[in-house]
Amino acid sequence: MMLLPDAPHSKSPEELYALLESSPSGIDAAAAQSRLDHYGFNTLTEEQRTLISIFLSQFKSPIVAILIAAALLSYIMGNRNDSMIIVGILVVNSLLGFFQEYRAETSIQALKKLTETHVRVIRMEIEVLVPSNEVIPGDIVILGEGDLIPADIRLIEAHAVQADEAILTGESIPSSKQAEPLLSPETLPYERNNMLFSGTHILKGTATGIVTATGEQTYLASIAKSARELSPDSPLTRSLAIFSKRLIVLLLGILTLVGIAGMMQGRSMAEMSSILIAELVSAVPEGLPIVVTLILALGAYRLSRYKVLVRHLPSVESLGSASVIATDKTGTITEGFLSVSQTHITNEEALRLCAALCNDASLDRGDPIDTALVRWIGSEYEVIRDHYPRVFYHPFDSQLRFMATVNQHGSQERLNIKGAYEELKAIALNPLKELKIFDTIHDAMASEGLRVLAFGISDESWDDPKDWKINIVGLIGFADTAKKDAVGAILQAKEAGIRVIMVTGDNPLTAQAIAKEVGIWQIGDHLLSGQEIEKMEDKELKSALRGCTVIARALPEHKYRIVKLLQEEGDIVVVTGDGVNDVPALKAADLGIAMGNGSEAAKSTAKMIIIDNSLGVIVDAIRQGRIIAANLRKVIFYLVATCFDEILLISGAIIMGLPLPIHPTQILWINIVTDGVTDKTFPMCREEGNVMKNRPRRLETQFFDRWQMARIGWVSLVNGAVTLAVFYYLISHEYGYETALSVSFCIIVTSQWVNGLLAQKEEEPFLRNIGRSLTINPAIWIGLGIGISLQAIALYVVPQWFHAIPPTLEMLGFIGAATVVVFVLIESYKWGEYWLKR
Repeated sequence: MMLLPDAPHSKSPEELYALLESSPSGIDAAAAQSRLDHYGFNTLTEEQRTLISIFLSQFKSPIVAILIAAALLSYIMGNRNDSMIIVGILVVNSLLGFFQEYRAETSIQALKKLTETHVRVIRMEIEVLVPSNEVIPGDIVILGEGDLIPADIRLIEAHAVQADEAILTGESIPSSKQAEPLLSPETLPYERNNMLFSGTHILKGTATGIVTATGEQTYLASIAKSARELSPDSPLTRSLAIFSKRLIVLLLGILTLVGIAGMMQGRSMAEMSSILIAELVSAVPEGLPIVVTLILALGAYRLSRYKVLVRHLPSVESLGSASVIATDKTGTITEGFLSVSQTHITNEEALRLCAALCNDASLDRGDPIDTALVRWIGSEYEVIRDHYPRVFYHPFDSQLRFMATVNQHGSQERLNIKGAYEELKAIALNPLKELKIFDTIHDAMASEGLRVLAFGISDESWDDPKDWKINIVGLIGFADTAKKDAVGAILQAKEAGIRVIMVTGDNPLTAQAIAKEVGIWQIGDHLLSGQEIEKMEDKELKSALRGCTVIARALPEHKYRIVKLLQEEGDIVVVTGDGVNDVPALKAADLGIAMGNGSEAAKSTAKMIIIDNSLGVIVDAIRQGRIIAANLRKVIFYLVATCFDEILLISGAIIMGLPLPIHPTQILWINIVTDGVTDKTFPMCREEGNVMKNRPRRLETQFFDRWQMARIGWVSLVNGAVTLAVFYYLISHEYGYETALSVSFCIIVTSQWVNGLLAQKEEEPFLRNIGRSLTINPAIWIGLGIGISLQAIALYVVPQWFHAIPPTLEMLGFIGAATVVVFVLIESYKWGEYWLKR
């Protein structure tokens, strides 16, 4: 079987007939079936994940492995209640994650829908209609206005063909196509004007071409293949993985140290087993997975009020970690359609008539230039067309670069023409002085990235286009204008320390003009083109990207490569997009955001969808993401500190040769009345200060920077040391083990309540702005109230269940004094940190 031709855009139709064993008469039925068997259907390979694989993927986290180990050990040692609670938490958490990820498995199916149509082909000299999935290499395809292009096709004939390739290139201007030119093999896809690409469609004209690639060999398929790569884990997931690995190493070290100390003290195996289980249960923040999921779920609900739909829960936090936004231009920064931006008019009435009559749009449907003119003319459009009937039509010619009509003006016929200024100037009768003014205005408009057309009229003979002589009556510059909120959104993003890079398929002049208008590009910034990127090695491109804010003529593979290189530099990258050309970058990004009116391929690949296609909505969502990330940081601090204070308490007691200061059953109860009731209130914590004034944190420091680690260490040390000191005092002064155990049980609980209360504010101490401290999270008081009630029940109703006795007044005195000391020491530390940061 023949091989598909390389670089068909560089070969003539005759060469392709020979290479593809075809002819203008098409191929016969036997050859068609043979090629279908060999090359397969003209569809994209389906990507699927089974339900089981999606469910099992929820258990990959190292912290989940620790919890499973803890559950197994607890069960083996007879602590079945502990074991079942941990298993229950894991199941709930995994089910929440499963249902979120299951909804995301539709990207390739959406891409396949782009080619579900029928197409006219010539086979054995007969024109037949076949399903697009049965088109094969060598087929001769006939296409007309509005047709979806089913495969990659080299044009044989083209008559005034314009194709909409925005779904691949991101460029809002239609691409003119011609059959005649032979191009260099290195020509980039958006410059291959003798080719039509699968997934795009014909706006104007008719075409005949030979199919050069189908299915997995098409340019569309090369984009789809990138979408099959696994998306990177969210910053939260990666941070927690780093933390979990460190926790495992630290835990093994502590358990080894405690085990050696216990053996040297001659403790029995039964006692050491009890001690090690207590350490293990203390060390694992079993509430962390569920509280993180709750924070993210609540964040997703809040984001929905900002017209943001969340398809992957961890992506909620990714917003708050973003350091770079790689945004497309069309539909995000701009309105997504062309409109009249500037005009230069010498005869307003004639210009408006010409713009209405030399126009193919109908009911605001048609080519982007024509529909822009319809909006500019307004309600008079249909009135003008009815009043001046068309008697002659010269369709747009990509070589002559103009279109023309002749319309009846009463008893007179008038020629109306629009097209490239250079072409109309060549047949213009305008005075030289006037043409020089037109030259200056045209060049000024073009330098601003506008698409400029000239308009002219003539009352002379129109029989032969070679003899036309006209008067130019005006110039109109068209642009995909910037959205009103774009400037403010970009300014706010920059103030938040977020780089904004515009990546577009448009030409450099247009891209730079729009970027300058909205504040993305400033003097001194670099602009890169697709051609330049193509020639750069990764190291060179990384360097170029550091000062780059605009990337023009970008192909999908360029955008994907840029995202990857930015990530290698440590950036958390948010990508916005709406076309198939954006799919690889959306999948590779830390957070892919699709537009609500974008392609199904983009929406099903992205982790978020914004209903209102606006960069302002994304920046508002980043604010919410940062609040969510701040709350996650606070709850991680709280839960980790409460784990380590118990570890330090137990380890310190064992090394000092003391009995266990808290019983394993008490540890489980402590986790309920402290973590269990207070950590669930952290999602309701309000914004602390202005989060958009903060710089983005690096991945490795997002949740565990030196300030966070030092704070965890200090709080754990204070809680553990104060409790151990009181326990040692009571044991050494012969208060009895039962009394000492009950008091230490209560102190560790009240210390963790104090920590939970103070953790609501990270940036300042509790006693600075007390009103703010008391109201930043009203829900914390509900949590503390529930915890106090439960602890009272445990101590005074069923103390025997928890190896405790009801506290006497003297015991309450020890508990109260220790709690005050803990508050003073933690608050003093926060004051010191506050002044150091100022």
